[in-house]
Amino acid sequence: MFVIIPAKPFQQAKSRLTSVLSTDRRLHLSRRMLLRTISLARQVGPVVVISRDKNVRRVAQRGGAWTLVENEPGLNPALRQAVTWAVLQGADAVLILPADLPLLRGEDLTGLVEALPAAARSAVICPCRRGDGTNALLLRPPGLIEPAFGPGSFSRHLHHLHRKGVEPVIYQSDTLSFDLDLPADWEALTRHTEFSPTG
Repeated sequence: MFVIIPAKPFQQAKSRLTSVLSTDRRLHLSRRMLLRTISLARQVGPVVVISRDKNVRRVAQRGGAWTLVENEPGLNPALRQAVTWAVLQGADAVLILPADLPLLRGEDLTGLVEALPAAARSAVICPCRRGDGTNALLLRPPGLIEPAFGPGSFSRHLHHLHRKGVEPVIYQSDTLSFDLDLPADWEALTRHTEFSPTG
């Protein structure tokens, strides 16, 4: 199984937090979350980070990840490219994770992988805490469905899986479901004792 992490250029990441964080702090935070996500993801499988930005790829390599250069713009095309690459490496499954999961724990990922049914065609999906997005998508085989990330992706992924005759496991985790997008997310995050805004 390969873990796929798509990553924007650091200077473009977390743009919706400009009202609460300076550019330097957003750059630092994005870099830190990427490295943290890679470190945790390596506990369950080899990691590949796909990005159009060479600085992101350099940081990811230092963190122990494989890296890919995006062939075409857009999150879902990048994910399709990474899935194809993972299959060529012999992956029998892929776990797609965003890089902005500041409360992610190793137990979240091991629990997610352990929840994957033994069937040849199976999936585990974790919704974001708002219930509309997808914070983790584990697919076996890797090309079981096309990635459909973006607003409303959770229901789209469920629909595509059901059309394939697959009933996915819906994995619930307060820490895995917490992603960092909006100023309200930042305010909620700083109240968590396990998160250090400057660490």
